[in-house]
Amino acid sequence: MEFYLVIIIAMVALGVGAGLMWVLNNTLLKNRSTEIIKEAENKAEILKKDKLLEAKERFLQLKAEHEKEITARNQQILKEENKIKQQEQSLKQKLENAQRKDSELESIKQSLQKQMDIVAAKKEEAEKALHNQVKQLEKIAGLTAEEARKQLVEALQEEARTEALAKIKDITDEAKMVATKEAKKIVLSTIQRTAAEQAIENSVSVFNIESDELKGRIIGREGRNIRALEAATGVEFIVDDTPEAIILSCFDPIRREIARLAMHRLVTDGRIHPARIEEVVAKTKKQIEEEVVEIGERTCIDLGIHGLHPELIRMVGRMRYRSSYGQNLLQHSREVANLCATMAAELGLNVKLAKRAGLLHDIGKVPDDDPETPHALLGMKLAEKYKEHPEVVNAIGAHHDEIEMTSMLSPIIQACDAISGSRPGARREDSENYMKRLKDLESIALSYQGVEKAYAIQAGRELRVVVESDKVTDDQADLLSIDLSQRIQKEMTYPGQIKITVIREKRAVNFAK
Repeated sequence: MEFYLVIIIAMVALGVGAGLMWVLNNTLLKNRSTEIIKEAENKAEILKKDKLLEAKERFLQLKAEHEKEITARNQQILKEENKIKQQEQSLKQKLENAQRKDSELESIKQSLQKQMDIVAAKKEEAEKALHNQVKQLEKIAGLTAEEARKQLVEALQEEARTEALAKIKDITDEAKMVATKEAKKIVLSTIQRTAAEQAIENSVSVFNIESDELKGRIIGREGRNIRALEAATGVEFIVDDTPEAIILSCFDPIRREIARLAMHRLVTDGRIHPARIEEVVAKTKKQIEEEVVEIGERTCIDLGIHGLHPELIRMVGRMRYRSSYGQNLLQHSREVANLCATMAAELGLNVKLAKRAGLLHDIGKVPDDDPETPHALLGMKLAEKYKEHPEVVNAIGAHHDEIEMTSMLSPIIQACDAISGSRPGARREDSENYMKRLKDLESIALSYQGVEKAYAIQAGRELRVVVESDKVTDDQADLLSIDLSQRIQKEMTYPGQIKITVIREKRAVNFAK
């Protein structure tokens, strides 16, 4: 029983102690919270004062800036007002001057009107006097005024025609002298700075062999090998009595080159039969195509031409195996490109475009699929197709006068093409065409009235025309030389230039008996 009492007393004591502890803690917490609230209130008060001070300072700063801005605007307004006042004053002065000038002009107009009235009266009097004089002159001369006027006009026309012919001759001679001097200077400088190529063979190649024993192997049993070669290459193989040589005949240089390389491979390998021939020819064609592209790229690099379409590059490479009048087409185009670049530099034109047009001017000779279109027009279409510059396109199409020239590059390309083609030894020309050109020159001259004789001399570079002195005057001889030169330019094709000399000779013959 005592034990339970002890326990109860202990529990009561613990409860009282816990209650006391709770009361103490609660009192301490209240005191602490009171202190924290006071500290927060003090800090808030201090922060409030700081913010108020900052706001006042910001307000004062904005106020000062606003006052400055207002002051600046007021000054600007004053300036504008002063400027407007000055303009108004200037306008007032101008208006006063204009009014003063109007009054002066009005007075001058009135004065002129009076003078015009006086002049009209005098003119009427003069016309009456002239009419009377004309009637008196008609009575004296026995001619009407209209007849006299016609005779005077005819005399003046004849005199003016004679003076005009003389003036035209003087101007033409002077222009020719100056233009020829400058043109010769530029052309000679261009020619001297560019190397020339010589004519080449363009229809036959000779394949050399070590001995005539190989001819039998190349022909094959019953000619099967040579037939296979001709079928695969499209080239005619001529095996005759020529020692240690086989002639390859074809007008297409690319086929002829493929046949030559294929023959070299077959002879070197030693295996010559139809199946092997077809295999070697196919490989050689592929090699030639790659070589054509390489030649085109190397040519463009050598000339400094960039951005050319791959198809145009391939056509440039195919020029290596083409010829024109015996002149290698690629060498001719390279030469024209260099000539054009030099001449364009002398004249202050675009050198890159000139060189590009010079290289591509004969590109129309490469394709075989459109033989009826002139090569200049075909080349122009190809250049348009592959997005070349319009000046380059016009220069290609106009270098043989198929279309009108619209660019300064076009006459340069035409001139450089003629320079390259007219070099001594540059081209071959058969005798038939040569004789035909000489006859055409003489026949054109003989078609004119009053021409007695005509001679084409100096290999067709000069035409001498002898006229009858009693039918052709000196002035008409000058006009005849001009007409002949223009007609030859329009109707004929020739390298270089042709000099026309008209000779008029009068002989006075008499006999002393």
